[in-house]
Amino acid sequence: MSLWKKLLWVGVTLLGLASLAVLALSRGEQISALWIVTAGFCAAAISYRFYSKWIAAKILVLNDERATPAVVKNDGKDFVPTNRWMVFGHHFAAIAGPGPLVGPVLAAQFGFLPGTLWILIGATLGGAVHDMIMLFASVRRGGKTLGQMAKEEIAPGVGVLALISVLAIMIILLAVLALVVVQALAKSPWGVFTIAMTIPVALIMGFGLRSGKVNVTAVTIFGLLGLAFGVWGGQFLSNFPAIEAWFRHDAIWVSWAIMIYGLAASILPVWMLLTPRDYLSTFLKLGTVAALAVAVILIHPTLQMPSLTKFIDGSGLVFAGPVFPFVCITIACGAVSGFHSLIASGTTPKMLGRESRIRDIGYGAMITEMMVALMALIAACVLQPGEYFAINTKGTPTEVVTKVSAAGFPVNESEMSILAQNLGEKTMFNRAGGAPTFAVGMAHMFARVSSSPTALALWYHFAIMFEALFILTTIDAGTRVGRFLLQDLLGNVWRPLGNTRSWSANFLTSVLLVAAWGWFLYQGVVDPLGGINTLWPLFGLANQLLSVIALCLCTTILIKMQKTRYLFITLLPLCFMCAVTFSAGYLKIFSADPKLGFLSGAQSLAAQASGMSDLTKAGELLRQAHVWQFDAIVAGFFMLFVFLIVVGSASQWWQLIRGTKPVVLRESEFVPVTSVTTSAAIG
Repeated sequence: MSLWKKLLWVGVTLLGLASLAVLALSRGEQISALWIVTAGFCAAAISYRFYSKWIAAKILVLNDERATPAVVKNDGKDFVPTNRWMVFGHHFAAIAGPGPLVGPVLAAQFGFLPGTLWILIGATLGGAVHDMIMLFASVRRGGKTLGQMAKEEIAPGVGVLALISVLAIMIILLAVLALVVVQALAKSPWGVFTIAMTIPVALIMGFGLRSGKVNVTAVTIFGLLGLAFGVWGGQFLSNFPAIEAWFRHDAIWVSWAIMIYGLAASILPVWMLLTPRDYLSTFLKLGTVAALAVAVILIHPTLQMPSLTKFIDGSGLVFAGPVFPFVCITIACGAVSGFHSLIASGTTPKMLGRESRIRDIGYGAMITEMMVALMALIAACVLQPGEYFAINTKGTPTEVVTKVSAAGFPVNESEMSILAQNLGEKTMFNRAGGAPTFAVGMAHMFARVSSSPTALALWYHFAIMFEALFILTTIDAGTRVGRFLLQDLLGNVWRPLGNTRSWSANFLTSVLLVAAWGWFLYQGVVDPLGGINTLWPLFGLANQLLSVIALCLCTTILIKMQKTRYLFITLLPLCFMCAVTFSAGYLKIFSADPKLGFLSGAQSLAAQASGMSDLTKAGELLRQAHVWQFDAIVAGFFMLFVFLIVVGSASQWWQLIRGTKPVVLRESEFVPVTSVTTSAAIG
């Protein structure tokens, strides 16, 4: 490296450290959001340029001469060598679900500093390493899933536990992903119209590429034009009431539509719907996030939320729980996400054409998602704190205003009424869940570049639609990966069900999986207290427990590769995530605070129901109490299974390092690229 390049990287490092110092040392003075963006860009650039390159070259030793599973097993359905940009688009679209949008917004109740630090540190040193090594492991093992690899690399017993745990966790994750989409699309004809338009556009793109007569550039241009029409045209539906009625539906109807879409995405060949639609969605995702970053740079809005709030003690209005461990649990996908391991060992390794792309896609997509999480955090923190808490606090308008103002964040009903009017909404009270808050913050920043009186409402509804599209792409890939996992498990019971080349086996297992997460989705939709408040903590806990399983597998593989001296890259994140998940799980189950603990919360609801004269409302509360008791049981089983997996893995590590157990590395046989007919689409 030349002297000038060294000086450049030293300058980037110093700029990043200075940005963090400004954020960390602020004591009440006004701070520009530009400092968060600067710290994010510096961390992303340094970690990708040096840390990911070091891992790729020294530890994983990526080799483009080795044919990938997509090339060796090319079947035109699941294993398809695909252009690297389309693979990146699919992977990023699949991993970037509600976590980087909703999680940081909810975590903003602690102030901007805890979330910023966790996103930067967690993503660069934990999440991106987790994703990269999982993708590498699956590529080297013929595209096998996390459960299959745990069974083969760690131990059969651990593998069975991992398969059951991963599948159960997957069902919860998909239900929560779908619930966030339902809340965003219900009664929103513009959003439903845009989402619906992406499906035929993606099908045309898929068939065009498959024919071999249309190149990626032409398909991309067509897709972007179709997407632009879907986004732009939705705003005019109100001028045609009859047509608008086709796209205006309640939450239950939208839930069934999402289940049907997930079933189709799981069964159809990957090139037909899944890949082109995710690729298409990525343009809107990255384009919007990039525009948001540019808006922050040009407008440099002031962070209204303090660096730390009084709610770090666990008394939060948005959700209960102390800053540690719940800032890590809440942010989830924005820093470390177990769900990523399912995509990295599910669809992506079956499309990757060259091993060198593991670094670009595994590490690169994660730090891109890190920037999305920072943008979401900024969107929440540039709002007036009173408005932020009023949007996310449950209760009647008078109760909310009284509660929020008493907490030290003044707000009144007239301010909230004006805000709702400017956004084109009837009310902004009781809009918990994070998505509306992100949309409000995003609309505020974008509307400042326009003098139009309707700009705020236009951008708000665009942001709601954007969030739904952002998250829906995770559901389609997640359902397909879940089908792979279910076939892995059921194949041990009856071998034909494990055959991924069988249409009937694929259809049956897809129906079973969609029915499982669809049941949880329906319960969340009809939940009288707001399903996101019940399922999101369980989602965060399950997601992070899944990352523990994946990091156990990554550590085992590094030991078997004789890379023991480098174990710190997975062991440190693993130890930290164990501390986070098990402490959070204990609090969620056994905390005496009814706002935090599932069991105490269920007892509180039952006590309220017993004193009610309205039998209908009492029945709803009792039903919710039973759901929370069920959640406690589910969380307990998750923690027990993952604890056993960690113990079993540690036992294997000790035997491997001591040499009392033979090292059997189950990598696929080396197949030179030159010996396989390659495709121009590999790229």
